[in-house]
Amino acid sequence: MSKDAFLIPKGVERCSLGKFSLWVLFLLAVMGWGAFAMFMVFWKGLNLTGMNNYFGFGLWITLDLAIIALGAGAFFSGFLRYIIGKKELDAILPLAVILGWCCYLSAQLILGLDVGQPIRGWFIFWHANIHSMLTEVAFCITLYFMVLCIEYIPIILSNRKIDEIREAHVFGHNLHLNMAIFAAAGTFLSFFHQGSLGGMFGVLFARPFAERPDVYVWPTTFFIFILSAIASGPALTTIVCWIVQKASGRRLFRRDVLSLMGKIAGSLLAFYMVVKIIDTIYWAKVVAPSMGMTFSDMYGGSYGVWLLWAEIGICGIIPAIILLSPKLRDRDFWLIGACLLNCTGIVINRFVFTVQTLAIPVLPFDEWTVYIPTWYEWAPMFMVIAFTALVISLSYRYLPIFPQERKLNP
Repeated sequence: MSKDAFLIPKGVERCSLGKFSLWVLFLLAVMGWGAFAMFMVFWKGLNLTGMNNYFGFGLWITLDLAIIALGAGAFFSGFLRYIIGKKELDAILPLAVILGWCCYLSAQLILGLDVGQPIRGWFIFWHANIHSMLTEVAFCITLYFMVLCIEYIPIILSNRKIDEIREAHVFGHNLHLNMAIFAAAGTFLSFFHQGSLGGMFGVLFARPFAERPDVYVWPTTFFIFILSAIASGPALTTIVCWIVQKASGRRLFRRDVLSLMGKIAGSLLAFYMVVKIIDTIYWAKVVAPSMGMTFSDMYGGSYGVWLLWAEIGICGIIPAIILLSPKLRDRDFWLIGACLLNCTGIVINRFVFTVQTLAIPVLPFDEWTVYIPTWYEWAPMFMVIAFTALVISLSYRYLPIFPQERKLNP
């Protein structure tokens, strides 16, 4: 019996404390590497990165926007469970919340690194620029992270030993009873900050690759970023659930739960692809020519048109078809493969908006430029991945985050 068995949920098995400790040490080593890179950047400045006068955005903002989109599985799963009434999602909802919490905390950490002077981060709240979409994004992300903390608290309080404390048990139970309110608040906050992140790019009139026409008061990218987030969020949740189940060697939920998540992701991805293709065609045929540029002007150097085909075709249409096919999504190989492509497509989308947008020459004396991130940028990225793995590992070991586990493993 493991030495920490008194902390492990009743009726389940976990690996030995020795094996778990080795895994934790590995993750801490990766996090230490990332923390060292962060320290060097804070000490010597952003000149250690690949960013320059051309690229004010780089790997960190690409990662930031990508993990915010991929973290949408938390709010959308909560929306489907508490607002729509999909009770089947109870089997994986705690993990979705934990994953979302990790994504949003990591996003804020990376953003604090990217601005160079996080000590002044409070300026955006105290000296808010009411004309900036990023002000709304900052407020919504901060508030939604607070919502995720509230959703995570009852999960933590369900720990075997903590739950024995009467006050903790009552407090956690009352939070759980009112979780629909927090799910609704999280849905509202998430929809608007996801949209405003896209809307920010859509109003960059000096950058023809990103600029889009308005639908009412928002550019089309406002809605496209929302659709892409709710399409990719459930896909990442599905992948993480599958990884945890495979790594543990135990049945943690019924297979039909993964199929349901795949169906949801596939339906949303298909709708997103239709809107994305229409928007791309209109941009190529109307918006770009109105600015004196052609479709081919937008692709050059290392940023060829292959990025567009990879995002829409390989990582969009193909996984949508797979996920909408019951026979294919009922097989792990196709389901997880399609979800991986789905998530990859969203990362490509955020990359082209943050990096390719700035690489395109817009002045007569400009040339195509290439952005190459340094290891000081890669290390923090792996650090947040290791941090997410650490939080999920600790939560799986010490918290009952899979309600079906005991029944499926008698």
